[in-house]
Amino acid sequence: MKTSAFIALIAIATLLDTCLADNSTASLSDASDGRDWAGYGRTFGEQHYSPLTELNTHTVGRLGLAWSLDLGPENSVTQPIAVNGVVYFATGYSVVHAVDASNGRLLWTFDPEAASEAGSNLRFGWGSRGIAWWNHKIYTGTQDGRLIAIDEKAGFPLWSVQTFPKDSAAYITGAPRAFGGKVIIGHSGDTGTNRGYVTAYNTEDGKLAWRFYSVPGNPANGFESPAMEAAAQTWAGDWWKFGGGGDIWNAVSYDPETDTVYVGTGNGYPINRRVRSADLGDNLFVASIIALDGTTGRYKWHYQLNPGDTWDYDATTDMELATLRLGGQVRRVLLQAAKNGFIYVINRDNGKLISAAPYTKVTWAKRIAIETGRPVENARARYPNSDSVEIWPGPFGAHGWLPMSYSPRTHLVYVPVIEAGMMLDDKGITPSNWKPPSDRSIDGAINASESARLRRRGALIAWNPATQRLVWRVPQRSSVVGGVMTTAGGLVFQASVDGTFNAYSDLTGKRLWSHALGAPSIAPPISYFVNGRQYITVLTGLGTDAARLFAVKLDQDEVDPCSGVDPRTQSRRVLTFALDTKDQSAFNTAAAAPVVDDSKAQMYSDNAAAGLTNYDLHCAHCHGLSAVGIIHAPDLRRSEVPLSAKAFSSVVRNGSLVSEGMPGFGELSDQQLDSLRIYIAKQAAAFRAHCQHPATAAP
Repeated sequence: MKTSAFIALIAIATLLDTCLADNSTASLSDASDGRDWAGYGRTFGEQHYSPLTELNTHTVGRLGLAWSLDLGPENSVTQPIAVNGVVYFATGYSVVHAVDASNGRLLWTFDPEAASEAGSNLRFGWGSRGIAWWNHKIYTGTQDGRLIAIDEKAGFPLWSVQTFPKDSAAYITGAPRAFGGKVIIGHSGDTGTNRGYVTAYNTEDGKLAWRFYSVPGNPANGFESPAMEAAAQTWAGDWWKFGGGGDIWNAVSYDPETDTVYVGTGNGYPINRRVRSADLGDNLFVASIIALDGTTGRYKWHYQLNPGDTWDYDATTDMELATLRLGGQVRRVLLQAAKNGFIYVINRDNGKLISAAPYTKVTWAKRIAIETGRPVENARARYPNSDSVEIWPGPFGAHGWLPMSYSPRTHLVYVPVIEAGMMLDDKGITPSNWKPPSDRSIDGAINASESARLRRRGALIAWNPATQRLVWRVPQRSSVVGGVMTTAGGLVFQASVDGTFNAYSDLTGKRLWSHALGAPSIAPPISYFVNGRQYITVLTGLGTDAARLFAVKLDQDEVDPCSGVDPRTQSRRVLTFALDTKDQSAFNTAAAAPVVDDSKAQMYSDNAAAGLTNYDLHCAHCHGLSAVGIIHAPDLRRSEVPLSAKAFSSVVRNGSLVSEGMPGFGELSDQQLDSLRIYIAKQAAAFRAHCQHPATAAP
């Protein structure tokens, strides 16, 4: 081939790639027509808003089930995406599915076998919360730290990169984001020594484009950037020995006008600043919103929500980009309903705080000072002298990862609110001797407990960020509240853990439509347009750490042992709705499997007290508080495995079910395993004694 012809082919290929990338940019633009839901929040601005109007306050009563697809037993809290008539979503440990959006026909699945690859990092985390799309590729992150590009048509992997060292105390659950020919991903931590960062890779070949660390490393090794050198001045002690935290695992938005990526960072590690930083300094950039150059990853500005955070107040809730009229001026803003209980309006061009106001009960701070942007903390907020202090919101936050929505139609935000406080202290914790756990358990060098007076509730609220005023509030039956989507048709859609899918008026909060899903659901819904029809899609399933709260009584501090949500019989499915469908069927909630009768089981000792400690440390995050199965792992009170010491050891210690998502705990002794079995047996006995279920063996 002649050189000139070769150069011409390269030019054509480059032009083609540019055109395809431009189409990707158009689909993800905030001004796009809504035919596709191509990104996690639909568009770069993460508004979780659909401009489609076929479904509206007048037609929503005609909305019915168009199709449904039953899934496997794995966790399914992910938000789908929809591109060119195909719905894509991930379940469990990043098993990606492609489904024909018009009829629900499964086109392909891709299983990265992440559970088998995750090792000890399988002990924490619950699989995928979302995926990304760019230029005919689907991108997913995995529990073991891989970022994988998948062909959108055939479902086979195109490339894969390891985003953090395999032995890191880290895992990926959050959705990647794609922009400008790059796909960006961070990771979660809180399970051991870990330093947060976010990485951008080229979408076509997976080559690293840039990386930005959120906290400084060991000064003796030098700093990666001037931003890290400056941040190091806000830390004390030997913070780098703990990694520092600041993980970037959920909140990412992008402004194509200025080529700016906005990332929200997590809490410091460990949570308690007395331990990680000698109780000194702001500890940049934990609990912060950081603006980065999209092309280079260079630091532009930051706004720290919680300087020197010591409450687990991540800044990782979703960030909506909007344009608001404030004080007679049109302002380009970033909106965040933060975990700490305040709604922030920030100038997204320079990071300056415009306003902040509490949208729920807040006791850790009196207000946010506009002149400095810093919180005015209450005197006892940092639990001085290890005193136990009532803090609102608690470490679960007033708003979690499940997204809110901003509607350009009403200029309101719609927030799923967790209304819960906790008692915090650090009694018995010696900063000089504290060490990160080696078994991937959660230990933030802080004690968090509940109290009967901390009445737990949930709500969906509409809030005016321009005036910082509540517009309406709809109480929820649980403090676990689902993700939100709004539409130009005047509707707010939200699924509920009570097994219903609801549409509310965006102006009044009045419920206009509801449909039984047959299972709890917290996943954020999406809307898109195919073959002349507007569709709404949502997945059922109850997973992630927030789901543990579902079993806690709303007005008490105890777990409800009679909870009827059973992970083994809980239906996981994807459901899609449209106007004037023939199938108007609703689903009934599946009955829970009965609790096993362990009266004939051989138990070696009455060691339930130690069992509680071991259970809370190793098991509760997946199998539920007080052994009340509610998340995605089986309810152990309904399992026959604990009845046999041999079977229990095979599963728990030897890891015989790793491929199914159950990690092995090889360090547990016979006595510890026995204590766990005793504890589970006692919880099963309490169920039979106090709940109206037959005491028969589970099938």
